[in-house]
Amino acid sequence: MDILIDHYSRVPIYEQIEIQIKTQIMDGTLQADDPLPSIRSLAKDLRISVITTTRAYDDLERDGFLYKIPGKGCYVSRKNHDLVREGALNEIRQKMEEIRTLAASAGLDRDTISNTWNEIWEDKG
Repeated sequence: MDILIDHYSRVPIYEQIEIQIKTQIMDGTLQADDPLPSIRSLAKDLRISVITTTRAYDDLERDGFLYKIPGKGCYVSRKNHDLVREGALNEIRQKMEEIRTLAASAGLDRDTISNTWNEIWEDKG
């Protein structure tokens, strides 16, 4: 499992971990019941706090992406991909609502935001 941390990002480290693990689950890199590195091992490898990796794993467990077996470790959950996509879509809608509110408060119109989105999508595509 590859996880890269950007210490200069405005995205919290625990969230960077969550996003990357979710992505690897959704794209099939990580399969149901695959073991994940231990919390301590991941913290050591990434040179971050155990508290940070614990937060990421707890959030992933809460969202149904992994399950823990006491004394054994953490594993990828068997989860319906449609349910995962629906959850992602709901999260995207929430963030888009935040963007709409911010854009309106800055006097930016829909076309400007759409053009910005298209530029971002093309750069990352």
